[in-house]
Amino acid sequence: MIGIADALYIIKPEKMSKLLNSMLQALIADKTAINVLSGSIPDMRNKKIVVAVELNKAGFCLPVSEIISEMYENGENSLYGSSAVVLIHSPNELNTKSTAADIVFQLNQLGCSFPGHPVIEATGSLSNFLTWQITMDMSLEDICIEMCKKLGQRFEAFRIPKTKKPYITALHSSYHETSNTLALWNMIRQHLADCKIDELHVENGTVLDCIGCSFKTCIHFSQQSSCFYGGIMVEEIFPAIEKSDAVIWLCPNYNDALSANLTAVVNRLTALYRKTSFQNKALAGVIVSGNSGSDSVAMQLIDALCINKGFYLPPYFSIMITANDPGAVMLVEDIHLKAKQFAENIIKSIRV
Repeated sequence: MIGIADALYIIKPEKMSKLLNSMLQALIADKTAINVLSGSIPDMRNKKIVVAVELNKAGFCLPVSEIISEMYENGENSLYGSSAVVLIHSPNELNTKSTAADIVFQLNQLGCSFPGHPVIEATGSLSNFLTWQITMDMSLEDICIEMCKKLGQRFEAFRIPKTKKPYITALHSSYHETSNTLALWNMIRQHLADCKIDELHVENGTVLDCIGCSFKTCIHFSQQSSCFYGGIMVEEIFPAIEKSDAVIWLCPNYNDALSANLTAVVNRLTALYRKTSFQNKALAGVIVSGNSGSDSVAMQLIDALCINKGFYLPPYFSIMITANDPGAVMLVEDIHLKAKQFAENIIKSIRV
């Protein structure tokens, strides 16, 4: 019998659809499960957590939101040392991805880590599993259940990988003369001791966006660690990411989204992703907003690179600062301490 120390802590609504319940049972398998109830939340540090979300037609799951809100009352370290995965079901085709990214973001802010590909979504029609039928001769519902089972197995084995001499790639498309984001990164970099750091500048026009090659064409190029367009992606970015233990994205907030250059890099990573697993690579973000919306950029990184591409998410994966005018980041209260703490957290997550 698996002891309570190895139990899964389940955050879920009282009422669930038959499908979500089947998804949850497939993930749990023979493990001990402890339900986390609103009003009586135990110490959730150093736990394995499963969040099961039943969306209503408007895209909300209020019981789960209430439990997460109560966790925030226990402080910013209330999930430190824990890891989590998410199962989510919608009655229609909408809101699964955005809600999942928000939940991952909120729990990560409390110190929770996530393995790569930590989410199984079931839309109303289950049509999001159609592409899997190419390789899995099953009904859409059976594919969904099988993927939940496999997520449970991966989650059980998940441990944050660490190394003695971490290799870090930092990607940006800014200019040092005026960038608050790079000024913040320079503060952080000073505290990344005993790491090999490769800082790559994605200049305008150097990375064309993904052309949308066929699967067969993309596989052909990926087997050669290449891509249809070639260029800096193949010559510098692919090799750096392949060697990396962590990839840090330096992101000024452009209209509550990644810059066009960095978005193109994300899209072009598909060719490398088809050849190389990213699940032993940490995702981190340095985000500076002129006004508000840093969380929007953070969730875009989570969605694209953790949920979709499979980078794992260390605790407190992003530092988010508001600074508008050039140089304004230097005036942010305790900015040097915040930069130091973020760097130390990254080091703690990836170095032995």
